[in-house]
Formats: sequence, C-alpha cells, structure tokens
Amino acid sequence: MTRTVLIIEDNPGIGELVSMQVKDLDMQPVLVDRGDDGLERFRRGGIDLVILDLMLPGLDGLSVCREIRAVPGYVPVLMLTAKSTELDRVLGLEMGADDYLTKPFSVAELAARIKALFRRVDALSSRASEQAKAEEVEVDGLRIDPVRRRVFVHGSEAELTAREFDLLWHFACHRGRVFSRAQLLDAVWGYNHEGYEHTVNTHINRLRNKIETNPAEPRYVQTVWGVGYRFLD
Repeated sequence: MTRTVLIIEDNPGIGELVSMQVKDLDMQPVLVDRGDDGLERFRRGGIDLVILDLMLPGLDGLSVCREIRAVPGYVPVLMLTAKSTELDRVLGLEMGADDYLTKPFSVAELAARIKALFRRVDALSSRASEQAKAEEVEVDGLRIDPVRRRVFVHGSEAELTAREFDLLWHFACHRGRVFSRAQLLDAVWGYNHEGYEHTVNTHINRLRNKIETNPAEPRYVQTVWGVGYRFLD
C-alpha cells in the first residue's frame, strides 16, 4: 500500500519541495499550510508520517505535535524548523517528535530521514509482534504485561506513554545491563543523533516518577554514574 505523508508547512516553496520528494519516494503527499488545519486532517486518519514545521499560523508545531501524540496509535513525526538550538531540538523531541531537520536542508538528507523513520515503524511493528508472544515480567512488585502494554506497581496500574513503556520494556528485557543514553536512543527511539541525549534523561525522570516509590532513590531504573542506566538485576 502507498504510504501517505501529511506535510504541514506554511512556506509554499518548501512545501512543494517536500511534496515532490515524497512523490519521488513513491508516497502520497498531503500538503496543508496551517497548524490547526493540519491537525484536523491528521485526526481524520490515514496518515503514515507527519512532516511538521515548527512556526505555523493557526497552531504552532509544538502544539500540533502534542495533540498528535494524544491520539491513540503511533505515527512518526519529522519536525522541520529554521531554529537550530539544542533547546529547540529537545523541546520538539519532548513533545513527541521522532526526528528533527533544520532548514535549510538537502533533498538527500530529507529522503534519508523519511526512510529511516519508516524503518523505525517497521521495527516497532516487529517489536510489537515479539511483545505479543512474550511473557509477563515481574520484579520486586513491578509487573509488566507486554501483550496489553500495561504496568502495575504493587498492584496499582501506572499510566505510561508508549515511549515510556518501550523504554521500560527494553530495560526489563536486559536486566542488569548498563546502557548509555546514545544506546537507549538507538534502541528505543530508533536514532542516535548528537545532542539528543537530554530527551533520554527526561523520559527516565518521568518513568521513575510513575513507577518508583521514591524517585530520588530509584530501585528499578538505576543510574550508573558516568555511563548511563540499568534495570534492577
């Protein structure tokens, strides 16, 4: 089936350029020039990838990304922006963007990022199939159900986001092994770009707040100073 790419970009020249590249990749582009209109189109369904500008009329890109992540199901988001500071990259990732491309960009790099995101989608589908066959993991009052993607701490359910669950499940499948932030980005997020490691810290902190009795002294997800993190062995 042909994949459909929603492009939310208010610059006509860039929008047409991205649309042409999407067509060259044998995908169907849908071009919208306002954030609110783009979000409305996304909610109608049938979108396989969102290419999203940060500065938009109607609704800014960060808000659009946040609303996309509130919709059940996973659709990758590639953010396009003229802003290039690390803070902007981290904000985009923390709102749920999967990757970040700074203007001006080359057509070849855009194509590479799109292909990489769809490889990640395929990998996640494979991971979901593996999880559907996996058994529950229970460690010291923490129970992880990979089939229903639910987590319980001493009998009470912890409401995790999809990314938080994937992060916890990755740890639980490799108990005692130490992972650097870069390794976690590659394994859980599906990419490893310099400067994005801060988003790992943010997700670790949020995960700890949901599953640890005392997040300041974590028992399950432990810090290995100077290296990274590991799960309780």
